[in-house]
Amino acid sequence: MIRIRGNALPSGEVVDLCADGDRWTTDPAPGAELIEGWLLPGLVDAHTHPGAEKPGDPLDEDLLREDLHRHVDAGVTVIRAPGIAGEPPAWFGRDPDVPRAWHAGPWLAQHGQFFDGWGRRVEHSELPGVAAAQAARTGWAKIIADWGPDDEPVPLTVLRAVVDAVHAVGGRVAAHSQQAAGGLAAVAAGVDSIEHGMCLDPSALATMAARGSVLTPTLSVIESGLSKARSAPPGPRRDWYLNGAEAHGRLAATAVEAGVTVLAGTDSRPTGRITDEILALVNAGLRPHDALAAASWSARTYLGLGGLTPGSPADAVVYPADPRTDLSLLANPTAVILRGRRVR
Repeated sequence: MIRIRGNALPSGEVVDLCADGDRWTTDPAPGAELIEGWLLPGLVDAHTHPGAEKPGDPLDEDLLREDLHRHVDAGVTVIRAPGIAGEPPAWFGRDPDVPRAWHAGPWLAQHGQFFDGWGRRVEHSELPGVAAAQAARTGWAKIIADWGPDDEPVPLTVLRAVVDAVHAVGGRVAAHSQQAAGGLAAVAAGVDSIEHGMCLDPSALATMAARGSVLTPTLSVIESGLSKARSAPPGPRRDWYLNGAEAHGRLAATAVEAGVTVLAGTDSRPTGRITDEILALVNAGLRPHDALAAASWSARTYLGLGGLTPGSPADAVVYPADPRTDLSLLANPTAVILRGRRVR
């Protein structure tokens, strides 16, 4: 048995909880291992693609488990994979040593776009039905709303039909976007989450906030590409990336100010880098409290999970002091509790 006691974020109030299986309870548990410190409800990586070494590779089950273990070691108890390289095995999101997981199945893209070997290429007329069938299975569908700077985005009418069809089966739509036109179309269509959102016009943020759409900016990986882009030959593609990536941190900070829920996601390899994303959000201007929310309680709420309250799933990350005042603590949590078990 596990017992945690300490200041629990986001409120900072002291809680004393025991794990009764996979649920927190205030009932006493004699003999339980007591872990004390500053408590988070468990970190969330809301945009990760575990299980494939490089774009286009098939899903590798051994690598998938290794990737998920890296997430857990970083304090991640929940992941969302908006697009995955293959049908995940039955243990994905279920075994006691791997994070809880949501996935959107294969990426859905237009012909001639996205990475060869990944996802499905679907005609516009078939896209709503294919997306709805996927969402009926897993709760999510992922649309590549735009791709390269010279590619046409998915038309607004098609995206609206996708959103309507997916919502009709109780699912949600995640939309990849790194172009201004594609981002505006995805927001206008009412998608549930904008993934990346580079080059998104800030004027769209008010609509997102009003509808409850979220932004997962994957800021750290986008900013990591800046040095390569700056050394690239001059041209439209270089300008696109530099202009979008250099403004992306400001977009994330402006989104929070506009009332948009921002989620933390790391996107590419290696896995287990959620701390990098939190730090990137702070460096962009978010308060440490808001950056941690993006990687913990706000993301858990969006995914329908509770926090450190009786009856909520028994996940927690424990630190020796308040991580909002010392972000270096994030790299070495005292303990990670997943499904009521100490896994670190």
